[in-house]
Amino acid sequence: MVKIFIDPGHGGSDPGAVANGLREKDICLAIALKLQDVLKRKYVGHQLKFSRTTDKTVALKERTDMANNWNADYLVSIHVNAGGGVGFESYIYRGKYANKDYTKGLQRVIHKEIIRVTKFSDRGEKEANFHMLRESRMPAILTENGFIDSVNDVNHLKQTKFLQKIANAHARGIAKALSLQEKSTKQGIDYSKGHDAAHKYHVVQKGDTLWSLAQKYGTTVNQLMKWNQKVVPEYLQIGQRLMIARKESGGNGMYHTIEKGDTLWKLALTYGTTVARLLELNIGIDPKRLRIGQKIQIK
Repeated sequence: MVKIFIDPGHGGSDPGAVANGLREKDICLAIALKLQDVLKRKYVGHQLKFSRTTDKTVALKERTDMANNWNADYLVSIHVNAGGGVGFESYIYRGKYANKDYTKGLQRVIHKEIIRVTKFSDRGEKEANFHMLRESRMPAILTENGFIDSVNDVNHLKQTKFLQKIANAHARGIAKALSLQEKSTKQGIDYSKGHDAAHKYHVVQKGDTLWSLAQKYGTTVNQLMKWNQKVVPEYLQIGQRLMIARKESGGNGMYHTIEKGDTLWKLALTYGTTVARLLELNIGIDPKRLRIGQKIQIK
């Protein structure tokens, strides 16, 4: 079982690079959560651990301590670049160490896959003295996924579909580099017919939790509990059928109830839409004054 540690850069009080209405910490987390989904859905033979799965402050030392104490086999730190450039680049530690050739080989596989899938301009496979690379005891890579201050790159980084493409590329690269096996059968969503056609369901698999399903399907644990009132969170059963999305009765739309910390930009990333589309669907809504408990149409 390969243990992979995923580190979405920055977070909490550290926004990372900020430009063009975007914050690096938000993009890194969005990519990381999508990467988690792809790796769990498509591949077997691995375990995942994250330095953060929410917008919280985590010190650099705490991140590498988590990876080292977990005895991770590989560390992937996800970032977005800034400083007047364009394209993708990746880094490994530039010092001398025993497994450098192996680390370089893993970097080469992942780097090439990300370039191939995303079509980013290739800035090269590089080395640096970054903390995440230097202080981790396992092979590690740090990816810089486009420039937040580049008009060319930011037009892509604002698109949820492109962030999904970046996540897919990371997943494919990691799978190739670490020889992860692809799942042989389709699992997960059950698109039911008949009277349930307006809803989507998930068939519980080994390792599923309400939290992981909420992250995977862009909803919340509270909402899943409301939709599945008989479910006992601590005792999910393999093969159990859970509702993970529904359309409001009497209409074709999908809705979200505002919770603390929600913004239109975060909801757009979560539900695979755009802020402009949310504003179009919710005429008169004030993006700066979302109210907890307020219901807004998503699709």
